[in-house]
Amino acid sequence: MEISRSALKRRFWRRVATTPPPAILAGLYAVLIVLGAAVFKLPISTTVPITWSDALFTATSAVTVTGLAVLDTGLVFTLFGEMVLAFLIQLGGLGLMTFAVLILAALGLPVGITGRLYLRDDLNQSSLQQLSDLVGTILKVVLICELAGAALLCMTFVPEFGLWRGIWESVFHSVSAFNNAGFSTFSNGLVPYATDPVINIVIPALFIIGGIGYVVVSDIFRAKSWRNWSLHTKIMLLGTGFLIPWSVAMFAVLEWTNPATLGQFDDAVSKLTVSWFQGVTTRTAGFNTTDISGLHDSTAMMFISLMLIGGGPTSTAGGIKVTTFVVMILATIAFFRRQTQLTAFGRSIGLEQVLKVMALTAISLIVVFVGIFLLTLSHDGDFLDISFEVASAFGTVGLSRGYTTELSDTGRAIIIAIMFLGRVGPLTLGFFLATRVTPRVRYPEGQVHLG
Repeated sequence: MEISRSALKRRFWRRVATTPPPAILAGLYAVLIVLGAAVFKLPISTTVPITWSDALFTATSAVTVTGLAVLDTGLVFTLFGEMVLAFLIQLGGLGLMTFAVLILAALGLPVGITGRLYLRDDLNQSSLQQLSDLVGTILKVVLICELAGAALLCMTFVPEFGLWRGIWESVFHSVSAFNNAGFSTFSNGLVPYATDPVINIVIPALFIIGGIGYVVVSDIFRAKSWRNWSLHTKIMLLGTGFLIPWSVAMFAVLEWTNPATLGQFDDAVSKLTVSWFQGVTTRTAGFNTTDISGLHDSTAMMFISLMLIGGGPTSTAGGIKVTTFVVMILATIAFFRRQTQLTAFGRSIGLEQVLKVMALTAISLIVVFVGIFLLTLSHDGDFLDISFEVASAFGTVGLSRGYTTELSDTGRAIIIAIMFLGRVGPLTLGFFLATRVTPRVRYPEGQVHLG
């Protein structure tokens, strides 16, 4: 009997060793979601009984750091439940990303050429020692940012809620902001703090740092000069530096006179403050200081595009990623200029990278369109609301036009799947895209008429 058990153990670990690391990571996410849902079902976690559908949706939203909610977090969850929610957010945003580095690089799984190619593309590293250093940087950045964020938020929450509850609200929102989760314990989000200076500085600072990616943060700390930064860091900062002013300015222009959003404020400073917060939070963070359901349709469409772009690779953000978007734009410009080589900041970008961008974008759009089709097929709702919900789920953003609570069990299952794919899909796809297969046969070139 012992021999049989030993053989089963060897067979199990052999199977694990040959399983692609992204598949294992996806399994870890799934296990964490199920465990989180089980804890949410405990009487100690909620003030009222909740269904398995509620628990599973909330756990998925937390682990994938999305922020879509079918329950009022502050009213339904006890302090213990909120602590579990914050723990899942932290693991989803930090722990599993750190595990991704460790599993692919340092823990008992074969990294090999395929794993190294993926790590090189996604983390811009070349050695296991550098990967270990990156993990150390991640832990330091998280601790410093979240502790500093919580301390600063206490200036707003402690005077309003008292010492202990104020501290907890500060810690919860700091964790949620840095991990780009968008969960809030307040029924109407951060709308009451629309013009609060602390909220409008600390919360965006946390989710911007968390959203640009740990590789970029590590690169900035390691090399102080722009010239010494990697191509990845330069592209990421270029894209972020363009998208933030553009989204803030466009929100202000489109919503300036809308009585449901900016129009309710009398002075320009307040309107610009709300525009700043809502413009930078849209790509991934999911917090809101204004009524999202009151947005003009044009603004909602802009938000959908920003949510699909998302933040940076190896960050707590979702979407196709800013670097993917920038490379796609550069490739388009190169095509119209009849350039055969794609370059940026004195470096060339290989054809393999361009093909990866095309694949990531195409698959992401397919997932989004399939999700929209399935929801419109199963729900009689406004098409824009449904499209907004799907884009928010795939980009793991968490903004909603109020449609989340209208979802049926089928709709919740669809959104759960989209949130899961939005979080683990790019990682899994990246692994297989990094696998080189040398063709044994070369065929004569043919012509396809395009456009």
